[in-house]
Amino acid sequence: MQMSEIATAGRDVLLATKLHVPTARPGLVPRPRLAGRLQDGVALVCAPAGYGKTVLLAEWVRSRPRPSGWLSLDAADNDPARFWRHTVAALDEAGLEVGEQIGPLLGPSAPPSFQNLVTALINELATDEAVLILDDYHVIKSASVHESVGFLIEHRPAGLSLVLASRTDPPLPLARIRAAGQLAELRAADLRFTAGEAAELLQQAVPALPEASAAALAGKTEGWAAGLQLAALSLRGRNDTAAFVAAFTGSHRYILDFLTEEVLERQPQDLRNFLLQTSVLDRLSGSLCDAVTGRAGSQAQLERAERAGLFLVPLDETRRWWRYHHLFADLLRARLREEQPSHEARLHRDAAAWYEQHALPDDAIRHAVAAGETTWAARMIEEHFDVVYYQRGEAATIAAWLAALPDDLVRGRPRLLLAQAQMAAASGRVADVERAAAAAERTAAAADTESFEPTVGRAVSMLVNVPGQVALERSYLAQLRGDAQATAAFAEQVLARSTAEEWLLTSTARGFLAVAEWLHGRLHAAEAAFCDRIAQWRAAGQATLAAWGSYQLAQVQRAGGRLEAARLTGEQALEAVGGGAPGPASGPAFMSLAEVAYQRNDLDLARRLATEGIALCRQFVYTPPLAAGLVTLAWIRQAAHDPAGARAAMAEAARISPVPPGLLNPVPAQQARLLLAQGDLAAAERWADECGLGLDDQAAYPREAGHLLLARVLLARTQPGPALALLARLQETAAAQHRTGSLIEIGALRALALAASDEGPAAVTALAEALALAGPPDYVRVFADEGLPMARLLRRVVAAQRDCPAAAAIPFGYLAGLQQAFGRGPAAVSATQPGLVDPLTGREAEVLNLLAAGRSNQAIAAELVVSLDTIKKHVGHVLAKLGAANRTEAVARARELDLIG
Repeated sequence: MQMSEIATAGRDVLLATKLHVPTARPGLVPRPRLAGRLQDGVALVCAPAGYGKTVLLAEWVRSRPRPSGWLSLDAADNDPARFWRHTVAALDEAGLEVGEQIGPLLGPSAPPSFQNLVTALINELATDEAVLILDDYHVIKSASVHESVGFLIEHRPAGLSLVLASRTDPPLPLARIRAAGQLAELRAADLRFTAGEAAELLQQAVPALPEASAAALAGKTEGWAAGLQLAALSLRGRNDTAAFVAAFTGSHRYILDFLTEEVLERQPQDLRNFLLQTSVLDRLSGSLCDAVTGRAGSQAQLERAERAGLFLVPLDETRRWWRYHHLFADLLRARLREEQPSHEARLHRDAAAWYEQHALPDDAIRHAVAAGETTWAARMIEEHFDVVYYQRGEAATIAAWLAALPDDLVRGRPRLLLAQAQMAAASGRVADVERAAAAAERTAAAADTESFEPTVGRAVSMLVNVPGQVALERSYLAQLRGDAQATAAFAEQVLARSTAEEWLLTSTARGFLAVAEWLHGRLHAAEAAFCDRIAQWRAAGQATLAAWGSYQLAQVQRAGGRLEAARLTGEQALEAVGGGAPGPASGPAFMSLAEVAYQRNDLDLARRLATEGIALCRQFVYTPPLAAGLVTLAWIRQAAHDPAGARAAMAEAARISPVPPGLLNPVPAQQARLLLAQGDLAAAERWADECGLGLDDQAAYPREAGHLLLARVLLARTQPGPALALLARLQETAAAQHRTGSLIEIGALRALALAASDEGPAAVTALAEALALAGPPDYVRVFADEGLPMARLLRRVVAAQRDCPAAAAIPFGYLAGLQQAFGRGPAAVSATQPGLVDPLTGREAEVLNLLAAGRSNQAIAAELVVSLDTIKKHVGHVLAKLGAANRTEAVARARELDLIG
């Protein structure tokens, strides 16, 4: 069996123990008065340890006819990806079969947000009747988990009952449902055993126990379940029950110490030692206990301890896994430290070795740290990083592991530093990436050389080659700076420092070389390189990389002015992901398609695609597609007269795009552009100043979006001259690199600048040239989003079609569509006659309608009772205003502009 298969099998076994509804122990005292208070909806059972919360809920669940999922939480569930993976497994175990739809949203690679995952889960459960019990919720400290569970509570489907058992009040939004009477609560006062319940429990151990003694014990323990159960154990075989009861007094802690001493002293020495030595374990199995105690026969000892009622809880139906009651375990550990202080480290060491052998890194690392073997723990973290971080998406788990190690140890191990660098890169913490990569390079030379075999295999490990990974991180940082040369140079270093078997590392470096070509503005080379990488990644099953590559490819194609090619790339990316419900890897494709639909002015389609894509991209590890989707949504809202909604979407895009502005992060420039479009010139000016944008800057492609924003600011200041000079340099660079997408936008702004300079004919020609490049009817919003000045200039192009060859080459239907796009937004220039330089007069409108009816000039003159010369003048005016050469063309254009039916 391969190591990965062993690891999967081991995790599955341990997960099954967390999903097991605790079995009813002999001597269970039914408590229907409490079970009856657990209504459908949300319930909180909150009390300190030992009050019987788990026993009560297990009894309640077994009596319920509805499917019930049980999850026993532990500290490792503070990783939100793991928490929800286990929660979905619990619901699947109950027969609800939600994993097939929800599982893909959990990775590989952790999603930045879990709200959409919970939304999908809510939708899956909308028509089901089910119960979900989260036991030991007090171990959860993660704000992300609390936030997502709170979202589930607030949007809980009617058929789902959610029950939480906790020692403390959880930080969840329970106040509203409590006020509405929708929260069932059981507290310590409710869970205390009554005198009758206590007598029933105690008299099972000592049938002849007098009622008075039972009542006294119930009173002295205050109905505390753990105290009563320990008392019952201590009473077995005693003749002096009255003396025992008399000596039994004090706080819960005193009672625990007293009774534990009583219980342990009455056990055979071999069983007593077994209990103490295995107390270091959170879960117990025969094989694991054999390894820790150094003796065979542990399975029999566990069964013996369970029969003796020694607080041993079975975790499966076959009695292969157990755990001690938490209180009893704490007491045993305290006693172990008192009696055998030198043994504890060895016990943890042996447990770590067993877990490592069985490929269970969570427990292996925890026990190694507890044993003081932090170097060993560090090595295991390195070996399991790729699986836990990339394949299972459990970034919080990696962070917790690293936090358990001494800082100087982490700083001295280059692979751990590189793990930190990759996690920082995923969250946009650029400075932390730089520091970690630099430290990794420094320590690599001084670190002891030791063999490294990642559990995921060398081919797909991102820690296998320290020098190569350092170079890869530096290539990534160079991309963010827009430094094409450094991006390529460091990517080439990766290839030079790596071997053929390190496939993922070298393949990623080749992807970065494609990015370098894009940053250089060499679009043809970038497209070819991305196509090659995408094919390789798809063949290798690397869905996340393929999705990233396809998204970048579509961006390159749009930069080249090829919207249809970008659309096809998005469609192919969706097909490659496969059928069924779209997963996170589909998100970037939806974003590419939304951007194309928006540019083509299909706003309804763009909104649908963006909305679905945003939901999916919230689960995607790479945030730029999500940011781009929010930018697209912002402009859709702006076009739909929703400026506040547009600002909100753009602000969210900015929050998730902390990396420097540039080609790979156009959000800051887009945000400034939106503010400018909404009249906030001062904000746009501030952003340009903060970015250090100047009129004499070199026309570098990675900074083009910023310079175009600066040109718009200059136009808003009525400074068309400097704007034209800047745009001329940008146009020259874009033309040299055949970046048609850039040439269209630059050309549109040049036309506006010329119009603002009172160079009307040159402005018409410039705009016509940009329209010709736009490949009718693809590009619409690049013009429409420029607002009223562009609408007026387009009207001039319509009028110039008879006299200007450049304008005449533009299909009139395209111009009509553009004018209709202005009519949908705030730049509408005429509610009744869009697209005309001068609106038709009432008499001209009558003439136009008669022309459309096929009337001759003489017939029109007779009907309107005017002279033939007057009608000829009206017809000439109509043709001029419509930019038409004859009556037939005028009628056709009027229909395209919706001026006539």
